[in-house]
Amino acid sequence: MQSDKIEALSRTPLLEELAPDEIEALAQQAVEKRFAPGEMLFHEGDACAGLFVLGSGRVKIFKTSSSGREIMLAVDTAPASVAEVPLFDGGGYPASVIAIDEVVAYMIGKREFRQVCRERPEVALKVLGVVGRRLRLLVGIVESVTFGSVRQRLARALLEFRDQAGSDLFSMPVTHQELAQRLGTVREVVSRNLGRFQSEGVLRLTGRELQLLERAALEREAETELA
Repeated sequence: MQSDKIEALSRTPLLEELAPDEIEALAQQAVEKRFAPGEMLFHEGDACAGLFVLGSGRVKIFKTSSSGREIMLAVDTAPASVAEVPLFDGGGYPASVIAIDEVVAYMIGKREFRQVCRERPEVALKVLGVVGRRLRLLVGIVESVTFGSVRQRLARALLEFRDQAGSDLFSMPVTHQELAQRLGTVREVVSRNLGRFQSEGVLRLTGRELQLLERAALEREAETELA
């Protein structure tokens, strides 16, 4: 239904600065697509078909090296969008995206998106502003994987999850395996370091529920000199 598309698009951070008539113009071009858990939305390197706006569910964004090693870049939960950059640079998808849950997505074709931008230039300017902020976050992920020990990188990730939740008590948004992929290590190392943080009284982990007991200690652990 058109109302479902409009609601999903208007709640998505990428498009939240658009005016109602701009949202309506994009919604008219959006096609509903459904994905089962484990189904790929697209693969890294595929030609860009368009922008995917998540109406419900979660997806994992990841890259795979030539040796088969996988690094998770993010887990996005609706309302969210994926595949913004190829809309503008003309290249293929820079990463792979797979459904974690049942996903309902609205796909806006690249040609249709660009046509809306030509008719309404403000749409492109507003969207590029959000894309720029997201690229800065990706730079932060690169830094977290490249610099510092696994313990430091883990501390930064936990603080990021805390900030996203807005509370020192939150449910872990990823599994230990997914977190390990994001940090460029293995699950056992993540589990071992979480256990050490717990034994040191920095946090309490019960199942997927994590509570920061000494946030200042975790912040000190996360600090590192970036060369």
